[in-house]
Amino acid sequence: MANILFIGLGNMGSPIAGHLANAGHTMTVHNRSTRKTEQWLSTFAGQPLNPAQVPNDLDAVILCVSRDEDVREWLIDNGIISKLNPGTIIIDHSTTSARLAEEMSDAATQQGCFYCDIPVSGGQQGAQSGQLTLMAGCPASEFERIVSLCNPYTKSIQRMGEAGTGQKTKMVNQICVAGLIQGLAEGVKFAQANGLDIGQVMSLLSQGAGGSWQMANRHKTMAEGQYDHGFAVSLMHKDLQICLNEARALNLTLPVTEVIDGYYAELERDGHGQKDTSALLLRL
Repeated sequence: MANILFIGLGNMGSPIAGHLANAGHTMTVHNRSTRKTEQWLSTFAGQPLNPAQVPNDLDAVILCVSRDEDVREWLIDNGIISKLNPGTIIIDHSTTSARLAEEMSDAATQQGCFYCDIPVSGGQQGAQSGQLTLMAGCPASEFERIVSLCNPYTKSIQRMGEAGTGQKTKMVNQICVAGLIQGLAEGVKFAQANGLDIGQVMSLLSQGAGGSWQMANRHKTMAEGQYDHGFAVSLMHKDLQICLNEARALNLTLPVTEVIDGYYAELERDGHGQKDTSALLLRL
C-alpha cells in the first residue's frame, strides 16, 4: 500500500481518489474548493492536506486538475516537487500541453523524482466505474509501479513513450472524439427532422460501421435535451486549443477540429460552458 497525496477532487478526481482509498492506500487529499474536500472525506478514509506541511513520507503524488497553470502552481509555485523525497513518483492525470509535461519532468528529475504524464479517457462514467483508459508518458523503469498504483480505476493502460507522449496521445483522443460528437449531433438532428424513432435508429446503427461509445451512451440524453452528463464544453474547448497549438507547431492543419473547436467556443460564449460536450446538438 502506498502513501498518496491526491490533488483535484472534481468529477474525475473524486471517484479516482475514492478507488485508491477503497484499495487501502493512505490518502491525503486536497481541492481548491474546501467543500469538495470535506465531501470526499465524509465518504472515504483519508486526511486533508495542510499545504504548509506536505507529508514527508509520500510514495506518490497524483494530480487531476484542469490546466497547465494548475499543475505548475502546485508542483512548482507551491513547491511540492522540492519537498519530495528522491524516488517519489508524480502521476499527472490532467490534460495539459506536452511542453508542460516535459517541463515538469525536467523539474522532477532534478529532485530525483519521476514525473509521469498520464491523461485518461472514459469520462466521469469511466472514473466512477473504475474503467478508465490511461495513456502514459513516463520512464520505462516506472511503468510497472504505475500499473500497480492505477489498477483500481484502470481498464486499459499503455506506455506511449517518454514525457509528453501521454499528452500527445490524449490530443489524438480529443481530436477523434470531437469529430464523433459533431457527427452524432448532426445525425440525431437529421433523424428528428425526418420523424424517425431516435432510439430505434441508434440501436440499429450502433451495431454497424457508424457505432461508437458516444452513439451508444449519449444519443438518448442528447435527444431529450439533457447535457449534464460529464466532460464540460469549456474543458473540451481548452483541450482542442492544446491540440490546435500543437498542430501549428508542427505546421499541420486540422480543419475539422478547428471548426468544431469554434462551435465549442460559441457554446461557451453563450453561457453553456458547463454543459457536457454533447451540447453540440443544442447548438444545432
